[in-house]
Amino acid sequence: MNKQWLAAVSLAPLLGATQTLHNAGAIAGLSVLVITLHHLAMSPLHRWLDGPGRLIASVLLSAGLTTCLELGLRTWALPLYLALGPYPALIAVQCLVFEHARGDTQTLRQSAIVLLGFAALALGLGAGREFLAQWAGIRLAALLPGALILMGLLLALYNRVCHGRAPLRRQGNL
Repeated sequence: MNKQWLAAVSLAPLLGATQTLHNAGAIAGLSVLVITLHHLAMSPLHRWLDGPGRLIASVLLSAGLTTCLELGLRTWALPLYLALGPYPALIAVQCLVFEHARGDTQTLRQSAIVLLGFAALALGLGAGREFLAQWAGIRLAALLPGALILMGLLLALYNRVCHGRAPLRRQGNL
């Protein structure tokens, strides 16, 4: 799977809808639910459709699922719908990219790991932003620029812990 594409398309809802742990849990859960339903509905269609037919079916299915999700949120969870803003609609794009990046070779277990990784990242980012904004008094963390800064710090921490020091060929000349 091309995880870079999935990460890139998941960045907008991940950063925009994770001001609080509640919002982060909601967007993560809704994303995992809709992407899983899309994947389960598209799996039997792979035998009969190929190329443009498969793409059209995937677009129509993701748009339909996302529309049902938004209508359900408006009907039964209006405060959550208003808190999440336009980000649930972007789940349709996540479905398409996940379907494209997944390909025919990936197992269900690998797909589940990627989706759970996205959910864990959303929950971690939501918890971190809520903690920094409400308990540490850093109001910037609740805004989108604060989310970008926190995401950059988490990426730097990940690179430091997992990769250690950069090789000499990447360090540059001073």
